[in-house]
Amino acid sequence: MLVNVLSKNRLGAEKYSVVLEFCKRHRIKSNSNVPCVPKDLLMMSELVLPQFIFSLIQHLREGYNEPALDLPSEKDLHKILQVLEPHVSFLEDLTKMGGAMRSVLTQVLTSQQFYKDLSSGVGENACAKKSHEKYLIALKGSGLAFPEDKLACGMQEQGAGTSTLAAQGLAGATATSGQGDSSDEEDQDGSQGVGKRKRVKLSSTTKDQSIMDVLKHKCFLEELLFWTIKYEFPQKMVTFLLNMLPDQDYKIAFTKTFVQHYAFIMKTLKKSHESDTMSNRIVHISVQLFSNEELARQVTEECQLLDIMVTVLLYMMESCLIKSELQDEENSLHVVVNCGEALLKNNTYWPLVSDFINILSHQSVAKKFLEDHGLLVTWMNFVSFFQGMNLNKRELNEHVEFESQTYYAAFAAELEACAQPMWGLLSHCKVRETQEYTRNVVRYCLEALQDWFDAINFVDEPAPNQVTFHLPLHRYFAMFLSKAVKCQELDLDTILPDQEMLMKLMIHPLQIQASLSEIHSNMWVRNGLQIKGQAMTYVQSHFCNSMIDPDIYLLQVCASRLDPDYFISSVFERFKVVDLLTMASQHQNTVLDSEHERSMLEGALTFLVLLLSLRLHLGMTDDEILRAEMVAQLCMNDRTHSSLLDLISLENINLYAGIIPGSLSFESVLSAVADFKAPVFEPGGSMQQGMYTPKAEVWDKEFDPVMVILRTVYRRDVQSAMDRYTAFLKQSGKFPGNPWPPYKKRTPLHPSYKGLIKLLHCKTLHIVLFTLLYKILMDHQNLSEHVLCMVLYLIELGLENSPEQESDEEESAGGQERCHDSWFPGSNLVSNMRHFINYVRVRVPETAPEVKREPPASTSSDGLASSQNSGTAQVFSLVAERRKKFQEIINRNTSEANQVVRPKTSMKWSAPGATPQLTTAILEVKESILSLLIKLHHKLSGKQNSYYPPWLDDVDVLIHPEIPRYSHGDGMTAVERILLKAAVQSRLNKRIIEEICRKVTPPVPPKKISSAEKKTLDKEERRQKARERQQKLLAEFASRQKSFMETAMDVESPDADIAMEVATSEQHISEAIYDCVICGQSGPSTEDRPTGLVVLLQASSVLGQCRNSTEPKKLPTTEEEQIYPWDTCAALHDVRLTTLQRYFKDSSCLQAVSIGWEGGVYVQTCGHTLHIDCHKSYMESLRNDQVLQGFSVDKGEFTCPLCRQFANSVLPCYPGNDVERSLWQSHSNKCMQDLVQEVEDLQEQLGTFPVSISSETNLSKEMESVMKDIKSTTQKKYTDYSKSPGSPDNDFLFMYSVARTNLELELVHRGGNLCSGGASTAGKRSCLNQLFHVLAMHMRLYSIDSAYNPWRKLTQPMQDKNSELVSEELPEVPVLYRDVSSLLLIQILTMPQPLHKEHFTCIIKVLFTLLYTQALAALSVKCSAEDRMAWKESGALKKNTSSGEKSWEVLLGHVISELSKGKIYEEGETEELTVVLVNPDSVECYLQQFCLPFLRITSLLQHHLFGGDLPSCQEDEEFTVLASCLGLLPSFQSAHQFTSASCLDWPVPAFDMITQWCSELASFADRNPDQVKALLIQEPKWDLPRLLQLPENYNTIFQYYHRKTCTVCTKVPKDPAVCLVCGTFVCLKGLCCKQQSYCECVLHSQNCGAGTGIFLLINASVIIIIRGHRFCLWGSVYLDAHGEEDRDLRRGKPLYICKERYKVLEQQWVSHTFDHINKRWGPHYNGL
Repeated sequence: MLVNVLSKNRLGAEKYSVVLEFCKRHRIKSNSNVPCVPKDLLMMSELVLPQFIFSLIQHLREGYNEPALDLPSEKDLHKILQVLEPHVSFLEDLTKMGGAMRSVLTQVLTSQQFYKDLSSGVGENACAKKSHEKYLIALKGSGLAFPEDKLACGMQEQGAGTSTLAAQGLAGATATSGQGDSSDEEDQDGSQGVGKRKRVKLSSTTKDQSIMDVLKHKCFLEELLFWTIKYEFPQKMVTFLLNMLPDQDYKIAFTKTFVQHYAFIMKTLKKSHESDTMSNRIVHISVQLFSNEELARQVTEECQLLDIMVTVLLYMMESCLIKSELQDEENSLHVVVNCGEALLKNNTYWPLVSDFINILSHQSVAKKFLEDHGLLVTWMNFVSFFQGMNLNKRELNEHVEFESQTYYAAFAAELEACAQPMWGLLSHCKVRETQEYTRNVVRYCLEALQDWFDAINFVDEPAPNQVTFHLPLHRYFAMFLSKAVKCQELDLDTILPDQEMLMKLMIHPLQIQASLSEIHSNMWVRNGLQIKGQAMTYVQSHFCNSMIDPDIYLLQVCASRLDPDYFISSVFERFKVVDLLTMASQHQNTVLDSEHERSMLEGALTFLVLLLSLRLHLGMTDDEILRAEMVAQLCMNDRTHSSLLDLISLENINLYAGIIPGSLSFESVLSAVADFKAPVFEPGGSMQQGMYTPKAEVWDKEFDPVMVILRTVYRRDVQSAMDRYTAFLKQSGKFPGNPWPPYKKRTPLHPSYKGLIKLLHCKTLHIVLFTLLYKILMDHQNLSEHVLCMVLYLIELGLENSPEQESDEEESAGGQERCHDSWFPGSNLVSNMRHFINYVRVRVPETAPEVKREPPASTSSDGLASSQNSGTAQVFSLVAERRKKFQEIINRNTSEANQVVRPKTSMKWSAPGATPQLTTAILEVKESILSLLIKLHHKLSGKQNSYYPPWLDDVDVLIHPEIPRYSHGDGMTAVERILLKAAVQSRLNKRIIEEICRKVTPPVPPKKISSAEKKTLDKEERRQKARERQQKLLAEFASRQKSFMETAMDVESPDADIAMEVATSEQHISEAIYDCVICGQSGPSTEDRPTGLVVLLQASSVLGQCRNSTEPKKLPTTEEEQIYPWDTCAALHDVRLTTLQRYFKDSSCLQAVSIGWEGGVYVQTCGHTLHIDCHKSYMESLRNDQVLQGFSVDKGEFTCPLCRQFANSVLPCYPGNDVERSLWQSHSNKCMQDLVQEVEDLQEQLGTFPVSISSETNLSKEMESVMKDIKSTTQKKYTDYSKSPGSPDNDFLFMYSVARTNLELELVHRGGNLCSGGASTAGKRSCLNQLFHVLAMHMRLYSIDSAYNPWRKLTQPMQDKNSELVSEELPEVPVLYRDVSSLLLIQILTMPQPLHKEHFTCIIKVLFTLLYTQALAALSVKCSAEDRMAWKESGALKKNTSSGEKSWEVLLGHVISELSKGKIYEEGETEELTVVLVNPDSVECYLQQFCLPFLRITSLLQHHLFGGDLPSCQEDEEFTVLASCLGLLPSFQSAHQFTSASCLDWPVPAFDMITQWCSELASFADRNPDQVKALLIQEPKWDLPRLLQLPENYNTIFQYYHRKTCTVCTKVPKDPAVCLVCGTFVCLKGLCCKQQSYCECVLHSQNCGAGTGIFLLINASVIIIIRGHRFCLWGSVYLDAHGEEDRDLRRGKPLYICKERYKVLEQQWVSHTFDHINKRWGPHYNGL
């Protein structure tokens, strides 16, 4: 009733609808002119709507029962919603009536008065009271107070309210604190206790406790939203609430209501089972509200939106907190989120986080956030929940039992909940005026960090064997620092904390870097694969900007401000390689297994190189960053455009430059560094997408291995980049050998970070470099080329970034003296490089070789000993002194430190058991870094004195040291480059290098020959040796196999062996020898042990798809364009056979045509042969093989054992000599009549066979079984055309049609003609010869009654013409209606094999006369009556000339006169047939075209039976060339006066034969005049089979098909697909169109392609191929502008046809090679 009333109002209201859409720019300007809505029009609505909405709310109240365990029974809710569906739909309709109706609705929904009157439950109405009670119960059940009591006090008591809650919280905490201490992760109460304890602290800091638990509804809208949430956001309600948004008043009211319910939404979401669906619906609403800056600002100011959001997030995370076990497990006070909780695992928090990020994107809101200190404190508190989550502890003994996958949740949580809001805030700190914000964030961030360090009791040593990848507080601090320096021109030192804090800050990020190295060294292998997953995710493209980059930047900042010696030693200690850095040849590492030492040392050095070379946050501009990222990604691999966009995470760039993926800047950088490679096909058939590949100059100048190392997820990518670099150098001729990573010049450092250079110029690093160079030179163990490479890189970095130029005048002698108190005189690398170190005291195990030597009898020995106080130990003793204040460490006396520290560290780290016995030895060194480098050069080159200073020849080198020849090369090049730079920087260095080179240095005595050899053996040599070894092995295998084969043969039968030899010597020429690919034996195929060809039999309808139009059919994209299959080859042949069967005898019809145009069997082979018994055992082994194959062994499928090509049968090879081949040349001189007689006699012998076949031999069994296979390959409907089922005529027809199908398909593969000539396609791949033998053997089982033998009809005039008419049955098919090619195959296949060439030629000549007569008859019907008269007369005149039988005019005249006797020409002239054939040339041309298809098939047949190549020719000569090749054409004919008739060779007088053949037609015409012509005219011109032509733009297809209804089930399919062969629209996987358990696509593939279907999936742009019981995804023929596929249309780019790909698809279809080329097949179980 209500509905009717309101609908009447609708018409009136629509006139006055006011447009108030979302976008303020597009609001109609003329709002003011719209007339007011007449009051009386809306009166009804205003009266009725409040009641209507109230009734809806009452329904909702009534229906809701507070469930027992907080789990609303979803069924109940669902029922209520179904009942209410019409109500809500009606409201939805009202919103569509326009502005007038919406404003009435708004008024009703937001009016407090209406709500009070109707809903408050005050008054007499019992029903209303009850309803109100239910509402209150629902509120309470949701944990919300109905704030009646609190309202009285108003807001003044706010503070008190908070504190009471806090007190309750405290009580709760103390109650559970007992359990809390002992709490285990699994212990539910305990973990809650921790949560509660934490919550106490929170509730006192949050601004408004009531945010969480107070709700007061004042109008319908508020309660309606409350129920919408309670019922978990039903879609209809959401739509209604959103449809109202165009009304401005409603929009504001609704946004405020939404914010008011925000906490309640979160609570409901947490409990919900369908949290995914609910999340989506929440975001649908919130994104509409919060994306509007104006509205967001208003709500922030009026409703404390930011406070609410942050508080709600805090509370949400609080429910899943656990105690942190980082650092101090027992006493830690820090709590972190538990990543195993559903809240994190299922990402339940994302709607809230996404809203938060959304509102922070508005400048005005973010400004409020950054100014509000309380909010910042709360937010940092929230971020600290994630600090140190998902802690990994290294398993040292057992492999972990259960690999937890919580790390996904942890990384997602840090990225979404911490990093995304951080990037949002950073985007508003771009200018100088925003300095204050940065200071605020940094201040509170540091406070939170300090609290964190206190909470986990952190002093200065991180706990061993622990790592967490999650340090969001560190990253906030780092990114705001970076922003401050880069954009806000803040002085870094004013916001950095003191040294002690910096020392603490660097520890955890450094720990992560060391752990990465440990993980890659397999030290965490017992933790399972997930730890590798974490290491990869940490550097992966979506995370690196928010994880590894800030960490490395923070370490760079710390390094630039801390003492360099302290920092460097910390690095080596964290990487656990301190003990390795000794000059002694042996050492004991107390903290690391020896197998891990090398990779950890590589890790430490690589990390230092990264730290010192990266400039991402230290001065690079955004364009430079983008370019460096892009070059790094492209150097690893060629990339598609979309993968580049995906890999280059643009967060940190976007904020600065506003680079949006795909924007101008991205594209311009891309085109500058890369070339586009269009999509191509590889020979294997795999399809490449369009790729970008680095330009040559990028490899030359910009390839940066450091950046590549930073960005690789898999270590193999670094190798891949180096391989590609090597290939480039070889190709461009820049460097032939194996190059080392090139050294790349760096962008200059920003002044704030100049301190970083100090690292390169500190003694500790120099001692490490010196030690490592020495160890490499002396061939100590555990040092790789990579170590040397990194050492040289660091030296080069130091030379490139030397501090102020050193004074060259410094006396070297003085330097020597100063050596007594330390290794090196100063800290500058340039001067330290030339400093000679004479003796070093080392601590070594007692077993070491150094111990036995006497200390040199030198006076300074004691002095040296004191100065070189235990060499390396002294250097690294700095490290362990972290507990002392930083200044003390630096001023402390080294020797004292030494005594204090060593025992402590060894105690802490070493394994239980005795500490190794160390003793002190003094080592004579007498080297400087320069001398070590020069000796290294000699060592690398393998020659003495290989280094010659280049400046001695060319002084310019010193002035222009940047010489291209040094930029690419191997280790020697690197050493030369470094020495040159050292010489350029200091005259003294130059002098010393020259001096060293003058002294002829004796080679360093190698310790162990083997290790020295190993080093000097160049990689190339090693490879060479490996190759030689391999060759030797292979040769050995081959000879063993051969001898084994020989012995095996001997054992079997010595006699047979001799017999075989004799046999082979006799018939050496003719015997065909086959190799079995399974047992490897060679030999002929015999009756008892036949050999077979591996073949694939498949049913094919490709031929049936030929059309007689050259214009390819288009895929329909509109209703008008439909495809009808009436003009296809298959359809026309079908019609013809049916017509013949109507009028003629069935058995005769079945020999007058060929079938197999649809569902014919195509046989192809890979050319490999095997013994049939070997094949059987092979199949048996496949059957027992448990591995899941892509094929079905039970169906006889297998892959060729040699080439792995797919196959499903074996075709036996007919034994015997290749007699056919030898008979090919012998031209006989027998006359035509004799040959005709011989052929007839041979056919009479049908019943008699060679002995072998009649007796059951293995061969004949195999031939029968392969025949069965061939039959079962295609469906029954394609083999049964007879009226009487199962008649032998059917089999007869089927067998010769198989031959026909294979010949016709070969013709198609050759392009439809034989002009190109040459051998059969792919030579040995043709199996037609063997196939003919199998078919012939079976055809000869059927004898043809001699009375009906077509051969007689072709070669003898018949006597009794009347006998046929007497019989009751239907007549035989007239000869002129018979298909000549079919007759040919019947004749050939029923002759005894092997066939003689002369008989073959004879058959062709006879059949050609029939064909020619058919052509003349067809021609005569085509011309007009006048033309016929003219031809008839001109023919009669020449009839008696000598060459009358060989002139088409005479013959045509005769045909016309004979056919005129019947009623053939009497039918009314059919216009479309009339062809003007006046001039003789066009007649000749017509006759040749008519005969060509037959000549082509015959030539192919001759080629396969008798060998010999097909001649190639021009298209216009094809007829003559083929005719002469077949022996039809007498050789003396000269070309210019050639006519087709000259090929005729009549066995009996021509006119008699023609008369006889025409009389058959005449008698048929008397009975059925209407069909005569239809059956006579055969259309011989078929175009090649084609797939449908597709439109240029994919959108055309998509728009038409994706909403199109299926013709079968009349629904819109979920997965629509379209057949590319015939254009049929089908439902993929649609159960609606399923028939007898076959889904529609599978069914269609059987009907349309005899089991092969090619479908385009409309919603995915992908093509799938169905082949029998298997299917595969082929790929897409539609690519975007960058040459990429868009599978499933995920990226939504415009797609365009790729013609090359489509051609390949068509090619594979026509050539039946889907099975061979596509590799990934799977069974479809008829479900597609």
